[in-house]
Amino acid sequence: MSNKAAWITEAKANPLKVDSGPDPKPGAGEVAIKNAAVAINPVDWKIQDYGIFIQHYPNILGCDVAGEVHEVGEGVTHLKKGDRVLGHALNLLTGKPENSGFQLYTVTPAAVAAVIPSSISFHQASVLPLAISTAAVGLYKILKLPLPPASASSAPNVGSNGVLVVWGGSGSVGCVTTQLAKASGLAVVATASKKNFKFVEEMGAQKVVDYNSGDVVKDVVAAVKELGGSFKGVYECIGGEPTKTCVQIAHVLGGGPVATALPGQGVEGTEDVFAPSITQDTCFVKAFWGEFVPAALADGRLKAKPDPIVIKGGLDALQQGVDKQRQGVSAAKVVVDLQS
Repeated sequence: MSNKAAWITEAKANPLKVDSGPDPKPGAGEVAIKNAAVAINPVDWKIQDYGIFIQHYPNILGCDVAGEVHEVGEGVTHLKKGDRVLGHALNLLTGKPENSGFQLYTVTPAAVAAVIPSSISFHQASVLPLAISTAAVGLYKILKLPLPPASASSAPNVGSNGVLVVWGGSGSVGCVTTQLAKASGLAVVATASKKNFKFVEEMGAQKVVDYNSGDVVKDVVAAVKELGGSFKGVYECIGGEPTKTCVQIAHVLGGGPVATALPGQGVEGTEDVFAPSITQDTCFVKAFWGEFVPAALADGRLKAKPDPIVIKGGLDALQQGVDKQRQGVSAAKVVVDLQS
């Protein structure tokens, strides 16, 4: 077995360079995944274009992987060699190339890897990991919503724990956030473009509002009040100008927390989500990633959405995938097949 990776050789380097990869040897509490598919996120092209986050070069991008467990480290008991899994690659936390996704083998904490059922392909599974962690940190650590039960039979009624506004419901983070909120007993008012209303409703939103509306604040507030129940806050899943609008929505609704999935905006009244911080709370990550995620994938409460746009060609196609994500996608996520 030899590893290969698509390296970013220096700040703002383009294209990525395919070469030998780091030794994928898991340490205690870690797992090495033989990647079948990796997904592209906005953070990948932003790192490449702006030279942000990465402190040392050469390095490797990528946060989302799916494949088979190649090796487990000491103390790992819930996963074994050959398991089909998805995993959150924590390179943005560690800075280490071996913890990145754009390679044939990735080493990541076993705590943020979960078994996937046979009904979910590697392409589908790879869209989820970063979105799962991002949604969870915002919902349960910042907005402080109740954690969903591992068992579907114990699931609370939708709306019994209040109403949440999700801005950007058709994106990767938005559709996972909506699904998790529903599993936690929240009713959801989401925003989206009109063409994506049906998709967002399928993810579990009770009300969908057109964010291009002439008075979107008024429309969202009206939708929340129509659903009734206590307002629990806003999860802003896009970043940029909508963040200020989300603060305004919360203010009109009497105040409430606003979590934003794009760090570093500095908008007063918001709190940034840093997805890799999910590993800092051992009990939480075990209950969520270790128990809820595999159970919810198996019983359908957590769907592998949005659908992947699959690019074949292996590691050599990763720059093409990053370029396509940079151009923008709607209600979809770019995935590169590493087996082709």
